[in-house]
Amino acid sequence: MDFRPCIDIHDGKVKQIVGGSLRDEAGAVRENYVSEQDASFFALLYKKKKIKGGHVIMLNPESSEYYGATKAQALAALKAYPGGLQAGGGIRPDNACEFLDAGASHVIVTSYVFREGKIHYGRLKELVSEVGRDRLVLDLSCRKRDGRYYIVTDRWQNYTDVEVDRDTLDEFSSYCDEFLIHAVDVEGKADGIERPVVALLGEWGKIPVTYAGGVHDFRDLELLRMLGKGKVNVTIGSALDIFGGNMGFQDVLEFVGKR
Repeated sequence: MDFRPCIDIHDGKVKQIVGGSLRDEAGAVRENYVSEQDASFFALLYKKKKIKGGHVIMLNPESSEYYGATKAQALAALKAYPGGLQAGGGIRPDNACEFLDAGASHVIVTSYVFREGKIHYGRLKELVSEVGRDRLVLDLSCRKRDGRYYIVTDRWQNYTDVEVDRDTLDEFSSYCDEFLIHAVDVEGKADGIERPVVALLGEWGKIPVTYAGGVHDFRDLELLRMLGKGKVNVTIGSALDIFGGNMGFQDVLEFVGKR
């Protein structure tokens, strides 16, 4: 298990938000923390600590008046730590290389591939052709419905009919280098991990996968390590002290490093 840092950018600022509150309409987002530091500050912190594989996520759609500011922050972070961070949020074949050229090790994609409730293999293959399988991360972030977990898109607002299970993971792993999976129902709440999701990922464990959502304390972190069988990497947002939480950033690095 490795620690994977995050830089979530919304309205041009580094934030921690309640994932399920993301909406296109103004004022809908519930914020846990808004940083006074810019994205490059966190990128340089992660670079200093030699932590790779973190993700920079742009949470505004291109139609937003804040998209330009959000994108500028993302590009600044990538340039501050070339090769150390992945970039996601509105990635398509026609803009992916801009973020890779700016320093992203990988681009992260969901909504371009999963649209109108379906998986579009033509779009997925187009992305692989443009950036290469080894530089593509598929975001299979999911929400629970009728006892099962389904991939959600468009800033986690829309359900697809694609369930996150062993068959899905097997199928999509041939198209990408890693998976990023936010458990959206607990994302940003720092109120416990989505245990069935972590257990599934730990049982599967064929390519690198990073889990995000609900880590509140070191008991959650230990539970994640056990359920994930040491194979599932972890992102922690709102619970970290650098984002206003109670878990010490350095303590987390030491905890994960010792195991």
